[in-house]
Amino acid sequence: MTQWQGKRYWLVGASDGLGAALAKQLSRAGAEVILSARSGDKLEDVVNNLPGKASFVKLDVADADSVARAAEEIGEVDGVVYLAGVYWPFSAKHWNAEQGNAMADINFTGLMRVMGQVVPQMVKRDEGHVVITSSLAAYRGLPKSIGYSASKAATLSLAESMYADLRKTGVKVQVVNPGFIKTQLTDKNNFEMPFLMETDDAAREVFEHMNTDKFKKSFPFVFSMLFRAAQFLPDALYFRLMR
Repeated sequence: MTQWQGKRYWLVGASDGLGAALAKQLSRAGAEVILSARSGDKLEDVVNNLPGKASFVKLDVADADSVARAAEEIGEVDGVVYLAGVYWPFSAKHWNAEQGNAMADINFTGLMRVMGQVVPQMVKRDEGHVVITSSLAAYRGLPKSIGYSASKAATLSLAESMYADLRKTGVKVQVVNPGFIKTQLTDKNNFEMPFLMETDDAAREVFEHMNTDKFKKSFPFVFSMLFRAAQFLPDALYFRLMR
């Protein structure tokens, strides 16, 4: 069981949705939380409703200077959780360059920017905790998921590489792969979303995982099994099913 009392955790992408819900879980457990996102008003609202010590620092993960300034202001942290993400569903037949580029930049490259500020210090201290939010969409390409599936596959791959490098050190690396969570992002979908989760339930899954020494957690469990099994299907069968 992770000891949370007195620990400082930086949650990037915590102005609403899963990030805000996870902030409540960590705050209740006794951790000090520092929340970051682009919207100062939303962050302030979340901070004001947390039971423990909390603060916020605005940043834009798409801007390297903004990330660097935020990291310097926040200082040394015991853990960082990357939850920032954007999503628009569209097909390769109706390519939206602006939205596709934004998903790649915020979902993945923003993660690289944040890790570049935090991980070297953790490695130097031989102590720290990194939690990366990927998605079940990372396992295989999906229809009408240009930008999103690719960016989440990249986050999962980065987490696996980091774990491979750091698993024998004092820096704990974890990744979570959620399915559909009821947020402003999934509200854009016009199709039925199986096993749709409330944010508090999803945050509980993430927090429980953070209390373990396991690397990867994909949830909901039954839904995740379908995605993991799909990795082993022949391409012809997989794409016929996805159609």
